Amino acid sequence: MTLIRRDRHDHIELWTLDRPDRLNALPDLEDGEAFAAACEAVNADPAVRCVILTGAGRAFSAGGDLKAMKDRRDMFAGSGAEIRERYRRVVHRIVRSLYGLEVPLIAAVNGPAMGLGCDIAGLADIRIASETASFGVPFLKLGILPGDGGAWLMPRNIGYARAAEMLFTARMLDAKTAMEWGLVSRVVAPERLMDEAMAIAEEVAAQAPNALRMTKALLRQGRDATFDQILEMTAAMQALAHLTNDHAEGAAAALEKRRPSFRGD
Repeated sequence: MTLIRRDRHDHIELWTLDRPDRLNALPDLEDGEAFAAACEAVNADPAVRCVILTGAGRAFSAGGDLKAMKDRRDMFAGSGAEIRERYRRVVHRIVRSLYGLEVPLIAAVNGPAMGLGCDIAGLADIRIASETASFGVPFLKLGILPGDGGAWLMPRNIGYARAAEMLFTARMLDAKTAMEWGLVSRVVAPERLMDEAMAIAEEVAAQAPNALRMTKALLRQGRDATFDQILEMTAAMQALAHLTNDHAEGAAAALEKRRPSFRGD
């Protein structure tokens, strides 16, 4: 069964983790390729302006398969060197692909998001949660550590002290606490989650698509680049944006007090 079910709504793609019988557990051995293929397809398609990621059934993603861990099979079979290589080629391929997605990513967290599932949600640019959602990174509780880059990602999303508390205690957060901590930006009733995600995605997709991708690149680079480096990148990207037809359309629409119609050129 394909892990990611992809549906298209005009300039928006809806990705659904489609393994509901296993609470959308991740990763199976083929999951790195599934995420890489989906991200590469979107990056290569200028018509796509936003992606929503959610989970089928009652979970966003329960994270790693505990039975496979216990039995030391599949992802967790063999020597330490073999397991390390699988992390690099499967888990790291998932998170690198999502981090490299060029359009804004909205996580619509519909239920538990644990371990790798929590960090996948954390890679989204915008995160909204159902009231039934919960978040946790219980790696230490299992005698392992965040092998998916979570130790880099989590402090950047919620600050060092709160990231340390989540990781060191293995405690779960409910949706309300996740919003208070900044892990998600809003919490909505379960029946409103996808409507809310789609409404945000439609606002995002209404922006000039080339400028949208460049702005996401600046936000990503801004996590580690110096201010001077970002200013240099901004000057170069802004020069390109000023020469687009979309910029001319945006300026004209503002002067004429109408909604712009961007074509991506």
